[in-house]
Amino acid sequence: MRPVRALLRYPAITATAVVLALVLVLQAGDQPAAARWVATVWVGGFVVWTLVGMVRDVLRGHVGLDVLAVVAMVATLAVQEYVASLVIVLMLAGGEALEDFAARRARRDLTALLDRSPRTAHVVADPGSAGFDGVRDTPVDDVAVGDVLLVRPGEIVPVDGVLLDGGGTFDESSLTGESLPVGREAGAEVLSGAVNGTRAVRVRAVRRSVDSQYQQIVALVEEAGRSRAPVVRLADRFAVPFTAVSLALAGAAWTLSGDPVRFAEVLVLATPCPLLIAAPVAFLSGLSRAAKLGVIMKGGTVVEQLARLRSVAFDKTGTLTRGRPDLVALRPARGLADDELLLLAASAEQYSSHVFADSVRRAAAGRGLVLRPADEAEEVATNGVAASIDGRRVVVGKPAYVRSVAPDTVVTPLGPGQAAAYVAVDGRFAGAVVLADDARPESPAVVAWLRAHGVEHVTMLTGDARATGESVARHVGIDEVHAELLPGEKVRLAAELSPRPVMMVGDGVNDAPVLAASDIGVAMGAKGATAAGDAADVVLLVDSLGGVVDAVSVGRHTLRTALTAIWLGIGLSVGLMLVAATGAIPAVTGALVQELVDLATILYALRALTGPAPRMR
Repeated sequence: MRPVRALLRYPAITATAVVLALVLVLQAGDQPAAARWVATVWVGGFVVWTLVGMVRDVLRGHVGLDVLAVVAMVATLAVQEYVASLVIVLMLAGGEALEDFAARRARRDLTALLDRSPRTAHVVADPGSAGFDGVRDTPVDDVAVGDVLLVRPGEIVPVDGVLLDGGGTFDESSLTGESLPVGREAGAEVLSGAVNGTRAVRVRAVRRSVDSQYQQIVALVEEAGRSRAPVVRLADRFAVPFTAVSLALAGAAWTLSGDPVRFAEVLVLATPCPLLIAAPVAFLSGLSRAAKLGVIMKGGTVVEQLARLRSVAFDKTGTLTRGRPDLVALRPARGLADDELLLLAASAEQYSSHVFADSVRRAAAGRGLVLRPADEAEEVATNGVAASIDGRRVVVGKPAYVRSVAPDTVVTPLGPGQAAAYVAVDGRFAGAVVLADDARPESPAVVAWLRAHGVEHVTMLTGDARATGESVARHVGIDEVHAELLPGEKVRLAAELSPRPVMMVGDGVNDAPVLAASDIGVAMGAKGATAAGDAADVVLLVDSLGGVVDAVSVGRHTLRTALTAIWLGIGLSVGLMLVAATGAIPAVTGALVQELVDLATILYALRALTGPAPRMR
């Protein structure tokens, strides 16, 4: 059945092969006139079909290399090389099959994510039961937040959830690129797309399918797969000079030899498949390679931008640092007790999405404090949160924001790497919660690698206090710091950075505008906000800044491979044309040899699948 499907998938190849066989039979049967008419009609029809496609491309502003193929087919017909003309048609049609095979190989790691997307979930009918009784299968899209799901051994976790009982091991390689299974204890979050280990577990859904990590990745992969790489357009730019050189060589061969057959013999070796196929195959390979490393790139445009990268800007919290600050000190004012200050701050921070809010809440939970509900709450993005707690107006955030409601606010001294959440109660300064967010261990190595590999300008753009930003910057090797920035100011500064292209790396909701505005936006997607991932061009699925190095390495290797494949095809074609100009390569042989050139360039383009990518985890 597979051969039959292949024949149906590529009807032009099948039909041309049948016509070629018929022409050979007719020639062997001493019926050259019939063979000539059959070949002329079929090749003429293919020429007309190709010309129609060329006109459509020109109307879309795209000038390609099909003119060479058309001239070669017409020339071989004109000099009565009918078999050669049919071989050219067969080779051009075969290029489609070669491209399809190479593209499927290149997309393998991308499509692996799509093919294994979970379709069904096992919902436990009685969540209060410790067993697995009353399980019903339901479409994964119908799973609601709070549903308890059974995940059997070897099954894919269908939605993001929290592990309810015992512990388990999960294979997260399709999400993060980490090859070893990871252990999770009860209460830990388990991401959709992870493969359960050897024991059945129960998971309480915390997100619907459409909002879960795996579906977000699938959406990114689909977007990446639909993209057309700019290097394909770069290959198109070779069309005019390559066409001119080919026609000049063919014309010179005809003029010097006085034999019009020589013109056809040269042109059959100038078919454009290497330029048309090698570049997109290389870029698909690069996208697939990146996905295997846990880096999702949204298309070929991003790959070329990464390859030409010259400036990088980093956010601080959650990007250069771990993004999980720990409580260092409580500095209450107005006679407040430490626990009272922390309780009020944590109760208000229940209504904030900032990374510091989670740290303040964790610190309160660690002291056994029970948070109070708020009558009303409002978060001012990047500044802080205000809430009514037990009839008191509690404001938590940056010093400037807190000072706007409590003029007596006093800036607290901070040590290296420390930050503070300031607190005001009923319009008066109540104290500060001091936190420390250590730099990621890989951050200095990543910054050093970028500088050593052609990145001329590295800077930090952060909304945090200057002292905190400068402390982290010194530790990781960044000299230029822009601190206490609002999202709009980050966008402006990113636009002013030079040389271009500029990459911005961030993780939170407040980073979404600058990620979208930069030449290359990179989101720390493992724990980052959905808004950041949507706005970014690159999403790192592993919670490590080392993915930046992987992305740049893959981008540079992919572009280098694509361009080398193009020049390889051009070099081989021109060399063979020069040999054909002497009459050493008959037209039929030349058409067959050109297919070997196509194969060589495609195989070289597939090298982008296995290029080097330094890992800094």
